[in-house]
Amino acid sequence: MRSSNPVFSRRGFSRDTGYAGFNAPPQAGAAANPYAGANPYAQGGNPYADPTSPYAQGQPATQAPQYTPQTRPMTMDDVVARTGMTLGTVIAGATVGWIFLTGSLGFAIGAGLVAMVLALVQSFKRKPSPALILGYAALEGLFLGALSGYINGLPNMNGAPMQAVLGTMAVFVAMLVAYKTRIVRVTARFTRFVLIAAMGFVLLSLVNVLFMAFGGGEGLGFRSGGLGIVFGIVGVVLGALFLALDFKQVEDGIAYGAPREESWLAAFGLTLTLVWIYMEMLRLISILRGD
Repeated sequence: MRSSNPVFSRRGFSRDTGYAGFNAPPQAGAAANPYAGANPYAQGGNPYADPTSPYAQGQPATQAPQYTPQTRPMTMDDVVARTGMTLGTVIAGATVGWIFLTGSLGFAIGAGLVAMVLALVQSFKRKPSPALILGYAALEGLFLGALSGYINGLPNMNGAPMQAVLGTMAVFVAMLVAYKTRIVRVTARFTRFVLIAAMGFVLLSLVNVLFMAFGGGEGLGFRSGGLGIVFGIVGVVLGALFLALDFKQVEDGIAYGAPREESWLAAFGLTLTLVWIYMEMLRLISILRGD
């Protein structure tokens, strides 16, 4: 099964060889692989030993990978550092957008569209590109900052963006604790459920936008009133579930020795999910305070 996160779906995190794609044998002296045997995700050889893989080292898949300094395995420190850089770029861009672009939403929307294009380009690349990822983060930050500043200036909305930031942080911490304590367990069934729910959510959102564009008014009512509140809560919950899938794939990447540069992809995926949660949280708070 491919990754839940569209960014991971074309990478080593989830190649066609399995859910996580890190089926390389553990290094000598390591504990037995807990995912072997009945594990539904253990479906083949190491994708990094695949001759078609950009990470192939020219060695048989049955041998433990021998890493050179250029291909040392990804660590949690790498993921934290790259995620910090990416989120820091988003925050810097948001600060600029808040200060200078609040009154120029047209430019901000353009930045958001370009950021979406960069995200799609990165999603279809075989290897992560730090330039694309940081470029996406900067432009997405500009869009979020300008939009947040605009909403903050509306009647009864002062402080709403800060509430959305705090809410996003709370969701992240709560899901991280739930994942680490195994309250939330990522399985194949869990993944299928999240994927189907997310596709349904996005489809309904697109239909609602079409109704708003061509029919006027509030469309199907998914962004206002009681139905809008329910829809907003569902969006936040879906974002939280995507975080669990991101945590699982980072954990598997470290366990199976993904190349260090894959930490950029991990940072990219986490940033996309956090942006999703922030947007849904901001929308939900706007509805609640607007009512």
